[in-house]
Amino acid sequence: MLTIRPATIADAALIKTLITELAEYESEPDQVRITAVDIARDGFGAEPQFRVLVAEWSSEPVGFVLFFHYYSTWRGAGLYLEDLFVRPEFRRRGIGTSLLAGVARAAEGENRTFVRWTVLDWNACAVGMYRALGADFLDEWRTVLLAGEGLKKLVARDG
Repeated sequence: MLTIRPATIADAALIKTLITELAEYESEPDQVRITAVDIARDGFGAEPQFRVLVAEWSSEPVGFVLFFHYYSTWRGAGLYLEDLFVRPEFRRRGIGTSLLAGVARAAEGENRTFVRWTVLDWNACAVGMYRALGADFLDEWRTVLLAGEGLKKLVARDG
């Protein structure tokens, strides 16, 4: 019933839809700025910036994972998992674990030594799954994002 497959450029609109559903789940739908055109260009062009695996249950798309190369000054080459999402009605069927396993296989196949990601602290189901898989939580680290006006202001400061 479950199939995990690499996304193709034909999946750009589907990926955009799943990203929007994820943003709605996280109560941040107004933060999605990316378009299907952006996804097609950035993920499937001459120099792909990311990869996506799509989960299908009985041929119906039910989730995705988006990841890309990451380099740590302490650990070396790894993969960064940006988003993992399974539609609510398909959760607790092992789909998220299978998507994560696909990323782990990609890391191992490319001699990358780790997979890194963040999870919202209120997402108890995801936190529980990651703990059960043996993931380490780096609670002392804070995620930082510089974008929009803050980014422009910094560029202008030393420009």
